[in-house]
Amino acid sequence: MPYDNTSIVLKNVEKKFITNRGQITALANINISIGDGEFFSIVGPSGCGKTTLLRILAGLDTASGGSVDIQITSDGRPVNSLVFQEQSVFPWMTVIDNVAYGLKLRGISKKERYQIAEKYIRMIGLSKFAKAYPHQLSGGMKQRVSVARAFANDPEILLMDEPFGALDEQNRILLQQELLRIWELSKKTTVFITHSIDEALCLSDRILIMTAHPGTVKSIIDIDLPRPRDIASIRTTMHYNELFRTIWLTLREEVLKGKKMELAEN
Repeated sequence: MPYDNTSIVLKNVEKKFITNRGQITALANINISIGDGEFFSIVGPSGCGKTTLLRILAGLDTASGGSVDIQITSDGRPVNSLVFQEQSVFPWMTVIDNVAYGLKLRGISKKERYQIAEKYIRMIGLSKFAKAYPHQLSGGMKQRVSVARAFANDPEILLMDEPFGALDEQNRILLQQELLRIWELSKKTTVFITHSIDEALCLSDRILIMTAHPGTVKSIIDIDLPRPRDIASIRTTMHYNELFRTIWLTLREEVLKGKKMELAEN
């Protein structure tokens, strides 16, 4: 899928860890280019290094080899914002202060950061709860706050590590649709980790399928479903089902391989 500019380039990235069993290679020979404004998802068997790769992109970990280049378009913006699976809102802050937190750290005035935060709070449908505290919110509402905070901070890239994995199916679908709506407006370069083929299909421009340990690139699949997307509608199309089958058949071999490795180690 063509993009005018490249936002992220990984060349021959590898990650090795020293354990009491010796050296373990978590990632090997990762070569990826992600376009500016692309929604790029990563799926793979458990333990294949998806989160390790995201942590390297976030600067929370360093690669053992290779290079990671992220395009910086503005000195005033953070390089990334990271949304975790676990709810990461601050319990002592109101919704608006949680959403505005990154802007506060950047030294933006209270008036301006509240204006920005209010915009994203409206977008996630929580305007009535702007002054509420997290203990007054449901799990799905708290995760909406995390998503709004990430977008409000206006990073170069948005990194999401299974952000909806702990939610029930109804809230998950609602937040997927909300994320699509906000992303359509911002076209923020997004790297999204998920175990769900369905979720990756509904959200993504391309999907990277990783191999079992050590994690490397098995395949990258273009998702040419039309945008803007309505999740309920695209799930009923023949093309969606064709893409789902293609991805599953590619991923299935690696999942089975990963299971065999687990059994051999135990």
